[in-house]
Amino acid sequence: MDAKSSMSRTVAFIQARMSSSRFPGKVLQQLGGLAMIDYMATRARKARLLDDVVVVTSTDQSDDVLANTLQSRGLPVFRGDLNDVLRRYADAASAHDADEIVRLTGDCPLVDPALIDAVIGLRHSANVSYASNVDPPSFPDGLDVECFDRDLLQRACTMAERPSEREHVTLWMRGADCNCQRANLQSIADLSSLRLTIDYPDDLEVIRHIVSALPGDGNFDMYDILRVMAARSDLMALNQHLRNEGLAISLEKEQGHP
Repeated sequence: MDAKSSMSRTVAFIQARMSSSRFPGKVLQQLGGLAMIDYMATRARKARLLDDVVVVTSTDQSDDVLANTLQSRGLPVFRGDLNDVLRRYADAASAHDADEIVRLTGDCPLVDPALIDAVIGLRHSANVSYASNVDPPSFPDGLDVECFDRDLLQRACTMAERPSEREHVTLWMRGADCNCQRANLQSIADLSSLRLTIDYPDDLEVIRHIVSALPGDGNFDMYDILRVMAARSDLMALNQHLRNEGLAISLEKEQGHP
């Protein structure tokens, strides 16, 4: 990672926990010879516009093994509230003196450093508080990047009240109540139906197939991934799941549906 010339500090927070309801312990599954979370952090650190990459997990006992594994690898870790992820982010931003935050989730190990830089660059060029490539999505599920300033994060932490807004960090920021300026990075084609995230064991098997066909040093981008998927179209049938299923589940619970 090359530090930026400005004095502001841009930090990527990868949120991760061991107690995933759909695939417990997935972030420590092996991928490319590393724990999945380590593999992802290594890729994120290739982004030129990041000053640091920190895994933000919880203080719950279930995440002790995750924190210990990361620390043994020399990766920065912040531990905060298990369920109030928005508060965890705000506390991590304070602890790591982050002026600008990039939100990544630990189930997206193929995150593209070039996309991280592009979203950060878009926020700066558009002079907005929030930028992403998910509002609306046009990139593959699993290459999601969101970037926002610390002031907006603190405002969200103060104003957001619904459980879904506390669990899904940027939900309030992207809602009507926020009334903030936003910018969205659009793909050259709608690739949002492609799935590169890991919520279930079959997702992991697909990602392992893709990684095995790519350079072992991790120096590949979205287009390299797409070439592998084009050559192995059979992979697309192996993990048919809904995009943003976790958010949909949270919203259903909030609305009182079973």
